[in-house]
Amino acid sequence: MTSFEDKKVLVAEDSETMRMFILFNLMKMLPGVKITEAENGAVALEKLSKQEVDLILTDMNMPVLDGAGLIRGVRNALKRDTPIVVITTKGEEKDRERGLALGANGYITKPLNPHEFRETLMKYLWKGGSSGE
Repeated sequence: MTSFEDKKVLVAEDSETMRMFILFNLMKMLPGVKITEAENGAVALEKLSKQEVDLILTDMNMPVLDGAGLIRGVRNALKRDTPIVVITTKGEEKDRERGLALGANGYITKPLNPHEFRETLMKYLWKGGSSGE
């Protein structure tokens, strides 16, 4: 089994229940991964200004600073090309296109499909490309 001890993921999600669900799945799917939590985009940007991560998972609808603001902050203010995957209830094509146009690399709708979630994680964290073991 592959270890992800050298990988860092930031999860920006205002719902504590959903954040815990994402964290549980990350720890299960990526043994050893280091996770940073943020309850909104502003907290996420503050944490990102002090540390590098390998992947950002963000909700779009959050108080204080939403996912769109977080994506803009990462791409414009911090000048980073860190992969960003949006995890949101907004599943319409126009919402997906908006997220990608803002600079997100991927887009997953809630409820999370474990297979799709794992494939997305592997795409951005495992340098081998596919998720074969």
